[in-house]
Amino acid sequence: MPVVVVTDSSSRLPEHAGIRQVPLHLTLDGKDYLEGVDDIPVDIISTPGVTTSGANPHELTEVYERALADSDGDGVVAVHMSRRLSGTWGAGRLAAEEFPGQVRIVDSRSVGLAVGFTALGAAQAAAAGADRDRVYESAIRQASTVESMLCVHQLDNLRQSGRISAASKMLGSALSIKPILHMVDGMLTLKERHRTFSKALTKMVDAAVEAAGGQPVTVGVQHSGSPELAGELAAQLTDRLRVVTSELIVDLGPVLGCHVGPGAIGVVLATHLDPLDVGAASTPAD
Repeated sequence: MPVVVVTDSSSRLPEHAGIRQVPLHLTLDGKDYLEGVDDIPVDIISTPGVTTSGANPHELTEVYERALADSDGDGVVAVHMSRRLSGTWGAGRLAAEEFPGQVRIVDSRSVGLAVGFTALGAAQAAAAGADRDRVYESAIRQASTVESMLCVHQLDNLRQSGRISAASKMLGSALSIKPILHMVDGMLTLKERHRTFSKALTKMVDAAVEAAGGQPVTVGVQHSGSPELAGELAAQLTDRLRVVTSELIVDLGPVLGCHVGPGAIGVVLATHLDPLDVGAASTPAD
């Protein structure tokens, strides 16, 4: 069997993408919820007192062990969200020590669907017959080239959780400013500021078109409870980009939603993916 690719639920991939996903955790009033497994209250991202946490070494060890067995010894490549945003990558490194030389861990240096696109790049290489090291290299290449941007209504959630750089905390503090964020060196950083959310969205589309540079791209739109707006944004991108090989629309889910707040919406572009067969406009269950 080909190398098996593992990721975590921050990737926001549909379950039928064929990649193993380890759930992240949310805790509210002493109750622990597993993202993508448990029935999580829909209003949890707006509920005070919610905390989130990554997968722990024990959980990852169990998933890696099953994946390794299913690979018939070909190995496992695990793609997780940025080590600067979550402890999951570090937990994965600890878990991989149980399987010397058989499990390789990738820091996607990102979050959300950018993690998913990195995992998909690895899975496509595996399906083409690449060995473990080549699958790992494919994931690293995808992680280094994927472009990810996000518009949020306010920075309060990200400030409180420490998921935004110190510079962005200062630059995004002006009243009524609607920021565009992007990933830099594994952290969310301020890219631009605008007076209205609609203006920020327009500028984010402009930036995505510029980033694509006329190349064929896989387009992802991710949102926090705004499916109609996400569809509109995807249509704008499809209309303006020269060649869109695939399109995927996903909800950011409860874990990421707690950090970015309701109404956030983002764009992810990948230039090294084959056309996807995971379906357009798909949203993983929460």
